[in-house]
Amino acid sequence: MLTPIAYGLAIVLVALVTFIGLRFLVVPRPAAAGYGVPAKQDGDSAYLTIKGLRDFTFGILGAALLAFSSPQAAGLYMLVVAIAPLGDTLIVLRHGGTKAVAFGIHFATAVAVLISAALLFAV
Repeated sequence: MLTPIAYGLAIVLVALVTFIGLRFLVVPRPAAAGYGVPAKQDGDSAYLTIKGLRDFTFGILGAALLAFSSPQAAGLYMLVVAIAPLGDTLIVLRHGGTKAVAFGIHFATAVAVLISAALLFAV
């Protein structure tokens, strides 16, 4: 019973991070606004592309691990990847974003990823 829940949550999280990465690659400025720190019109768009590529890569790697490795390897991946939304929480707070976005989106994502890691380790 735990296995479908563990893999289901992991698949949803991997799909979401892949989507977020693609969004930053395709429509970077609206994606940045949704992230919690809007991009400046005259800012360097390379950083938005870097964010998109990072998230897209995390998503593809997560999908590969879920499909081709053990639950423990996928759990370790989730544990490590939780650093990104925890860091995003701090970035949003330090750069003028709202606490609601920092904690309601980024910190909550980190908690969901850590729960996913725990479930995968328990399988």
